[in-house]
Amino acid sequence: MGPLSPARTLRLWGPRSLGVALGVFMTIGFALQLLGGPFQRRLPGLQLRQPSAPSLRPALPSCPPRQRLVFLKTHKSGSSSVLSLLHRYGDQHGLRFALPARYQFGYPKLFQASRVKGYRPQGGGTQLPFHILCHHMRFNLKEVLQVMPSDSFFFSIVRDPAALARSAFSYYKSTSSAFRKSPSLAAFLANPRGFYRPGARGDHYARNLLWFDFGLPFPPEKRAKRGNIHPPRDPNPPQLQVLPSGAGPRAQTLNPNALIHPVSTVTDHRSQISSPASFDLGSSSFIQWGLAWLDSVFDLVMVAEYFDESLVLLADALCWGLDDVVGFMHNARAGHKQGLSTVSNSGLTAEDQQLTARARAWNNLDWALYVHFNRSLWARIEKYGQGRLQTAVAELRARREALAKHCLVGGEASDPKYITDRRFRPFQFGSAKVLGYILRSGLSPQDQEECERLATPELQYKDKLDAKQFPPTVSLPLKTSRPLSP
Repeated sequence: MGPLSPARTLRLWGPRSLGVALGVFMTIGFALQLLGGPFQRRLPGLQLRQPSAPSLRPALPSCPPRQRLVFLKTHKSGSSSVLSLLHRYGDQHGLRFALPARYQFGYPKLFQASRVKGYRPQGGGTQLPFHILCHHMRFNLKEVLQVMPSDSFFFSIVRDPAALARSAFSYYKSTSSAFRKSPSLAAFLANPRGFYRPGARGDHYARNLLWFDFGLPFPPEKRAKRGNIHPPRDPNPPQLQVLPSGAGPRAQTLNPNALIHPVSTVTDHRSQISSPASFDLGSSSFIQWGLAWLDSVFDLVMVAEYFDESLVLLADALCWGLDDVVGFMHNARAGHKQGLSTVSNSGLTAEDQQLTARARAWNNLDWALYVHFNRSLWARIEKYGQGRLQTAVAELRARREALAKHCLVGGEASDPKYITDRRFRPFQFGSAKVLGYILRSGLSPQDQEECERLATPELQYKDKLDAKQFPPTVSLPLKTSRPLSP
């Protein structure tokens, strides 16, 4: 890997105040280590772009599409739908994916480059470059940069913790010990510490799941009852790296008045804390430190409640056509509408409002993260132009609807019990049905290919890409003078 660009250097090392956090984490026992094209073949009969409709980008100046991408696929946040469009785009353009041996990169452990199929460390021989890293992992920047170029486009997606909690409880009830012991989500949120045990198997799904997926460190649990011991330390602490002050423009994103400033010395271009100081890891300073670090790493964080708006901004940032981000929703539960805003309490019953408030309070780190990236998304929308955005979103939805009518039986998702073709039947897990798609008969070969790309679930598409990048070797049978025994 070549020298890091100035922008990615800051991402690798982080803002000045990371040095503050590092020293304090050492004080309390945190072992933070140094981080070391659009559809080119239009479906016949579909008028996806109206002649009078404005283009997503101005005609001039043109820009080359970004094709080195790192997508942090967060859990229960609409990320499977983003993964689907990345699968399709990379497949159409002949890009190489950094694939896991199975379907995840050792999750819930931190990502390790060695888990990428076909990865060879520097000096391990010639290796074709990877273009897209996008499957489930717990984010670990140092190891990601062993696989992907430092100037890759980093992005992810977040969701309101109240909506995420509802989905996670249904999906992971058999996986999380906390959820499994609770009769309902309402009962769990009424007394979460009666069910939740930090470090218990699967219980990372039960609290601050987004914060966990982003690979950020957690403050120690404070137990109210006497006699309770502190939870075990994370066996795989996130690895963050720090630079001395003046590392770059994003070093100013932290409010210096909100952070402590222990005296530091500089050795080998790394900040060494010479005098630890007290630091309340439950405070807003700790949260703001984490958010500022994420701001220095990720180019865009989408918001599930504004999914289509996020897709338009993604296409703009990547210099892609709008068709590149038009797709079907994947891994959606029956009775659940993707993109339905749950930020407002209007229309909710008193019971639902209480559940929402409790879910956000219990997942306090996720709520802070969500509020932060919701604000940054709308700041980006203001810069893009709300009128322009509304036009693009309307066009995107019209194209999605046209594709659904052309490709799908009934023009919509189907109950999995009716999906007989295993290539399109999504993996079923948890108590809720995961919807899938049935293709219409009589499609032309060209339309069939495009519609299959749109309808293929994430696991089957990953297997397809795996077979494409790593075709199985076929050995010819040996000639024998007599038939082989059965």
